Amino acid sequence: MQEKSILIVDDEESVRDSLERVLRKAGYFTRSAGSGEEALTLMAAAAADLVLTDLRMPDGDGISLLKSLRKKFPDVEVIVLTGYGTIETAVEAIKEGAYDFITKPPKKAVILSTVERAIERQNLAQENKYLKAQLGRGEFFEEIIGKSQPFNLVMQMVERVAPLISTVLITGESGTGKELIARAIHRKSPRAKNRFIPVNSAAIPENLIESELFGHVKGAFTGAMRDKQGLFKVADGGTLFLDEISSVPLNLQVKLLRAIEQKEILAVGSTRPEIIDVRIIAATNKDLVEEVTLGNFREDLYYRLNVVGINIPPLRERLDDIPELVNHFIKVYNAQLSKQIRGADEAVLNAFKTYEWKGNVRELENVVERAMIMCDSDLLQLSHFPPMFLIKTPSEEVEGGLKGSVRKFERDAIFKALQAAGQDKSKAAGLLGMSLSTLYRKMAELGIPSKE
Repeated sequence: MQEKSILIVDDEESVRDSLERVLRKAGYFTRSAGSGEEALTLMAAAAADLVLTDLRMPDGDGISLLKSLRKKFPDVEVIVLTGYGTIETAVEAIKEGAYDFITKPPKKAVILSTVERAIERQNLAQENKYLKAQLGRGEFFEEIIGKSQPFNLVMQMVERVAPLISTVLITGESGTGKELIARAIHRKSPRAKNRFIPVNSAAIPENLIESELFGHVKGAFTGAMRDKQGLFKVADGGTLFLDEISSVPLNLQVKLLRAIEQKEILAVGSTRPEIIDVRIIAATNKDLVEEVTLGNFREDLYYRLNVVGINIPPLRERLDDIPELVNHFIKVYNAQLSKQIRGADEAVLNAFKTYEWKGNVRELENVVERAMIMCDSDLLQLSHFPPMFLIKTPSEEVEGGLKGSVRKFERDAIFKALQAAGQDKSKAAGLLGMSLSTLYRKMAELGIPSKE
């Protein structure tokens, strides 16, 4: 276990030295400061887990230091030492958030037992915070955030395909939440009581992926010391989610196709096929049709996976979901960061609706987390976010000249038409008063994805 760090604050050097000797001998990492100001400087450089501070010091009292510490380092436990122990000062210190109050000269046994109890309380608080964060995450998986029309269409497809055995291919840009949708399908399916096994195909080395998916028998290759179950077998009765499916090597795609079609697998080095009962959900952020054309992906496997296709719209096409997503992330990170932020200023939400969000929901989450770290009040404001979200001046608005402005206008108009038409491109073309081929050409010119 990592040793706990304690900062000792006292203007008497002999007291600091004495306390450091006792606490170091007990296994704690210690530092010391001779004033409140020095203590805050040391804490800013590297926060301690616990602070032992004298109540009376030349540059102020321990209560003032306690207030500063509670504001800037809310997770740090503080124990106040004083030679002026009175009920009033003890009550005031506890009221301001001190863990306990010890009178000078402190006895070794009292110091060690008080510090030990304070560390125990801190550990419990951290465990509680972790569990709250996990609970928040769990709600996220159960209640996927989004009520916009494009996202409602996704959820309607989830409801429709969940009870079936059919394979599903989920497409969408990075950060749109493809695994969340796959989990939602699994949880709403008759297989919900069995396992959901997510596999990031791109994260497994090419020479290991066959063994990871299908397993191997002892002696199949150098280092195969015993039989190993593959992930297909581990997911038996449940769902196997193959993310980044385009990363599966071509030579393995045949075996994958057979597993899906024949419902049987062959472990590496084995001659005995095994029957499996696994639902396959695959996902990719690439255009698999293009990968097929380029010869990087088998056409037969593509059609086998794409029995039902679900495309998750990027965040810039579901801007109406941003306020709800922001509130959700604030709730999650209030628990993780011990904050009490109640929401985001209207100016923040307006700025978010004009941003492109190339990293999608994942980028939004990261931006909100960063802002909450920077925020000392109870409301997120534009000043807590990176400069890219600041309101642009008129001169910045026309950056790129007339051509740039026209391009932005065309892009916004197409996004709005697609959103209004529920991503039906024929309807969107009608709303825009152009032919379908013109719409596709414009989308290509403006870099708008045209996934089916």
